Amino acid sequence: MVALSIMIEGQDGLTWPRWKRLASEVESLGFAGLFRSDHFTNPELPDKASLEMIVSLTYLADRTQRIHFGPLVAPISFRNPPLLARQAAALDDLSNGRMLTQSPIFFSTSGTVA
Repeated sequence: MVALSIMIEGQDGLTWPRWKRLASEVESLGFAGLFRSDHFTNPELPDKASLEMIVSLTYLADRTQRIHFGPLVAPISFRNPPLLARQAAALDDLSNGRMLTQSPIFFSTSGTVA
């Protein structure tokens, strides 16, 4: 069976009303998950509305029941790796195991996945 998820660019005009509506519709339409980028702005103007990734994922952890969610990627240039790992663990706990990471969150100093 194929399971489809939705991915959103969080820096392209994502507001709380849009995020709430999107979360509700993704869950009610039967999609498997909702994922998003971890970008604050676009490289070129205009600068559009955006939501911070961890805060927006916390909303999904608390307000949805079924869908998986997480960052499509969480660049270490944006995030403190140990803090991000703790945040991901807390979101996974809050959501009863629905938080997914799509790639290694961080690397150790030796270059291996930690």
